[in-house]
Amino acid sequence: MKLLVFINLASGLADGSSYDFIRSFAQAGDEVVIRYAAPGCEFTALLEDAESFDAVVASGGDGTVATVLYALRNTGIPVLPFPAGTANLLTQNLYSPIDAPALAHLVREGRRLDCDICELEIGDFRTGFTMMAGCGYDARIMYDAASSKKYLGQLAYFYSALTNPTPQVSNFKIDIDGRHIECTGICALLINFSKINADLSLQPTASPCDGTLDLMVVTTETALQLLPTVAAVSLNPAFDLKRDSKALTYYHGKEIRVEADPPMYIQYDGEPLDLTTPFTARVLPGASRLIMGDEAYNEFTSKAKYSVDHG
Repeated sequence: MKLLVFINLASGLADGSSYDFIRSFAQAGDEVVIRYAAPGCEFTALLEDAESFDAVVASGGDGTVATVLYALRNTGIPVLPFPAGTANLLTQNLYSPIDAPALAHLVREGRRLDCDICELEIGDFRTGFTMMAGCGYDARIMYDAASSKKYLGQLAYFYSALTNPTPQVSNFKIDIDGRHIECTGICALLINFSKINADLSLQPTASPCDGTLDLMVVTTETALQLLPTVAAVSLNPAFDLKRDSKALTYYHGKEIRVEADPPMYIQYDGEPLDLTTPFTARVLPGASRLIMGDEAYNEFTSKAKYSVDHG
């Protein structure tokens, strides 16, 4: 095989796991090319010849993987998300292993599935996201956690949430495929892959293979008002956020525009941006080809709403 390993030096801890992966993967006759990205580096330039490789390994956090997948959208190049970030939520959603030998085996023997990615447009700025993007409370958590997540790991997000008990409240004007909605809340979150930490799904019926996006609006005025929902989820495995929570409202569509008054800062796949609302998000159906195991493949194909390609 001819493999391109893309490593973001700014992601995660320098534990050498990417090199363990390469040693586990390499066999006689293989060609492995390593390319490194650093802050301010143009990812697209490092991936311009990606179609000459059999697969690409994106080593970094969810933001790194999203940027790679967006750069390679609609090319049909198989991509393995390699968990070298803080939360690595996409890897969790794909039920992928985290040890290097198992990931190396997955590149050779794993299934390939075409999944949706999403495009986020904020003024003249465009980027892609795979997991989630949003504005308000979630973006504030990501921003405050950025300086400490390399040392605290996932605890940085919990600490940030605890130190922001009274997030900004805004009036939302939302347009979904021509339908207009107005509401008030502390966060508007777009969902493609739905699972976060502790196997909690923010939208149990969401699918990355249905050509649509889910929008979750947190309609409380303080973070503390979310505690009953958090407690219910923790104590009752049958609690369904979409059905049972009074603090969350859900919408669904292919193209979603969100305005907030006052404006809110934005994040995508855990990457905080120095940009504020309004933003527009749209689905790119089946635009990314992901490498995954049988469990994820079977789950996602069972929910697919269009013909999926699984080379």
